[in-house]
Amino acid sequence: MEALVPARLGREFRKLLGVSWTLQIGDGLALAAGPLLVASQTHDPFLVALAPMLQQLPWLIFGLYAGAIADRVDRRRMLLIAGVCRALVIAVLVAFLATGYVNIAIVLAVVFALGVSEVFADATASTLTPMLVAKADIGIANSRLQAGFITINQLIGPPLGAAIFAIGMVWPFTVQFIVTALAVLIITRMTLPPHGKAREERSHVRRDIAEGVRWLWRNDAIRTLALVIVTFNVTWGAAWAVLVLYATEHLGMPEVGFGLLTTFGAIGGLCATAAYGWLERRFKVSTIMKTCLSLECAMHLAFALNRWAWAAFVIMFIFGCYAFVWGTISNTVRQRVVPTEFQGRVGSVYLVGVFGGIVVGSLLGGAIAQVWGLTAPYWFAFVGSVLTLAVIWRQLDLIAHADAEALAADDDPDHDADADPDSGSPVG
Repeated sequence: MEALVPARLGREFRKLLGVSWTLQIGDGLALAAGPLLVASQTHDPFLVALAPMLQQLPWLIFGLYAGAIADRVDRRRMLLIAGVCRALVIAVLVAFLATGYVNIAIVLAVVFALGVSEVFADATASTLTPMLVAKADIGIANSRLQAGFITINQLIGPPLGAAIFAIGMVWPFTVQFIVTALAVLIITRMTLPPHGKAREERSHVRRDIAEGVRWLWRNDAIRTLALVIVTFNVTWGAAWAVLVLYATEHLGMPEVGFGLLTTFGAIGGLCATAAYGWLERRFKVSTIMKTCLSLECAMHLAFALNRWAWAAFVIMFIFGCYAFVWGTISNTVRQRVVPTEFQGRVGSVYLVGVFGGIVVGSLLGGAIAQVWGLTAPYWFAFVGSVLTLAVIWRQLDLIAHADAEALAADDDPDHDADADPDSGSPVG
């Protein structure tokens, strides 16, 4: 346990990790069982494609609002309410499946409702790590959260979910309900430091959102990081949108081969996550970030030039290595720099940018492939990511400096914790 979750991270973080890993079991099962359920109710390509869009759409509608609420109220209570709502929605789906009264409209409604509950849960959960562990340990804490996501959600969950679905379509969602209820039980045992605003101190939600966006925009490092994430998700979304056709038609892979591509990516991510502590000790933040983004550019170029199926597996393994390191380091930098009272709003801006960038990129990738062929989105992604990296290359050193300043402030007992959060400077 000490090697897996060091004691210095604290008991409350271990509970948070327990909540995360428990929910990943249900999410991993649903990752395969969900699309299979949709396909069992309709063969209409539009309705099949509508399901993942309805799952992401709540972020664009409620994301900023959820972040503002997370900064106002008791975060444990908000996480608890979101978890209970999530369990109730899954219970409704299980009831419909058990009685046989299910159709595509009900399934799509459940997908959207689960997406809404996940927005409020994820917007809140993303604020908890910097509340529970020291700034110097946020990277290790995030890598442990990532390890659970990779192992349970990406590797174990999908094949297990598909196997259980083959026994009976109700069973994977029954298990998802059970583990969600267990996660809710763990949440009730958590204790968080004081946070939030008293009711008499709260302003209008729109004003809170504007205040959070203003803080982000005035902080050069965090603003640059947000723009990088949005831009690189547009280029990544364009390439990822046609990956299934690229693999099956361009490389001639069978369907199983395409499935193994994501598996190789997850294995690479697991290896990199295990080595994250060593990377953080040996290299500067800016070096890690520059390396990850450079590898992203190289990945797009490699896919554009590739003609062999075996090489695609190598590329995906490398992709998993750097992608999960980038996810950990970018979250760590943001969580170290952003003050506790702004974690929800700033984090939600990032997540809205992630999903918004993927949606825009997916639309671009599909249109580009339709006109110029299946490798064209990868050339687009390569050129776009290289140009973006060239523009922000030196700014990545600024991000690293902000990270170092936040760590120094955390170690300084004389640091003024009540510094003005609107000044744009990092607050410890």
